[in-house]
Amino acid sequence: MVKRLAIVVGGGPAPGINGVISAATVEAVNRGIEVIGILDGFKWLFRGDTGKTISLTHKNAWKVHSQGGSILRISRDFPDNPDESFRLMVKALKKLNIHYLVTIGGDGTSFVAREIEKRTKGEISIVHVPKTIDNDLPLPGGATTFGFETARHWGTEIVRNIIEDARTTGRWYFVTTMGRHTGHLALGIGKAAGATITIIPEEFRMKKLKFSMIADILESTIIKRLSLGYSYGVAILAEGVAGKVDINELSRYDSLENDERGALHLSEIQLGKILQRFVHKDLASQKVKMKIVHKTIGYELRAADPIPFDAEYTRNLGYSAVKYLMTGKSGALISFYEGKLKPIPLRSIIDPATKRTRIRYVNTKAEPFEVGRQYMIRLEKEDLSPPFIAKIAKAGKYTPDEFRTKYGYLVK
Repeated sequence: MVKRLAIVVGGGPAPGINGVISAATVEAVNRGIEVIGILDGFKWLFRGDTGKTISLTHKNAWKVHSQGGSILRISRDFPDNPDESFRLMVKALKKLNIHYLVTIGGDGTSFVAREIEKRTKGEISIVHVPKTIDNDLPLPGGATTFGFETARHWGTEIVRNIIEDARTTGRWYFVTTMGRHTGHLALGIGKAAGATITIIPEEFRMKKLKFSMIADILESTIIKRLSLGYSYGVAILAEGVAGKVDINELSRYDSLENDERGALHLSEIQLGKILQRFVHKDLASQKVKMKIVHKTIGYELRAADPIPFDAEYTRNLGYSAVKYLMTGKSGALISFYEGKLKPIPLRSIIDPATKRTRIRYVNTKAEPFEVGRQYMIRLEKEDLSPPFIAKIAKAGKYTPDEFRTKYGYLVK
């Protein structure tokens, strides 16, 4: 009997999904295994629907290797009644005669993969390929998640153009990037593009961050730039910064919505717009004229054609996913360490406290952040002392004492 492998993609888009699908399909078919692609993530399986699938072969899979998007489409669908929906899904997978399952996704998809393995009791062998442009999964050796490098590449190209527009027009841009919990993408884009300042959630240790503090960081940077003779700049803001703000304060400035999993939909919060209002109001009260434009980038990056790095990376991942399953093993996340395949048991990446996949944060004590910080224009402790304080305060139309009183807490 010919065995059958299914591929399913969950979560949001990331450059390189088709590369994994292509490589996994080709390798499985070469080994005599039939391959099907499950459409729209787990959406239809949760309903017990077995009709939303396509056959994957060399003919339709090989050519999509370097294409963006997902030929299987994606879905973040999660059921209101998990037990019943998982029962229907397991029944559907068995009806489809699935022996092997390759899941491609992030935290939510890996959770579903673990549940399927547990509920099928080994009847279906499962391997998970991690993807997210947020780069926040705990891969060994600091390896990136696929899609991150492409998202950073195109994000950098966009921001470089914005920097030139800022220079040409003499204005500031507040650019918000994706990054639900972490600042990897924002910091990567900011460093590569040479943005004036990048603000990420890992900088803030307090439980309830106030918008006024973020605004003060931006204002002090703008004023410091003015004192240096520059009336323009670009600030990169990771969307996860909004997740640090007290939700009661956040709700006063923007309408809040939850995503399919019930979490705060940070990508829909107009972080740059809110901060634009804050900063513009404060600067105007000082008679400092400054044009500020807010822009959000993120959706433009997720379905882009993968750059060569991710095109190669995803071929390695797709091939290795099938190779792992052929060893008779199951329940692992595919990664590489020092150039070699390193399967990681899915259960080992769970945070015991949250019962979710552990998050890899930007280490603000390590050199990659330190380098980024050194090349930003931000208020420093020495700026509050002579001879710098007088010039900076004057640019903001403050006295030195007024400037210290308003912004001095930022460098303590």
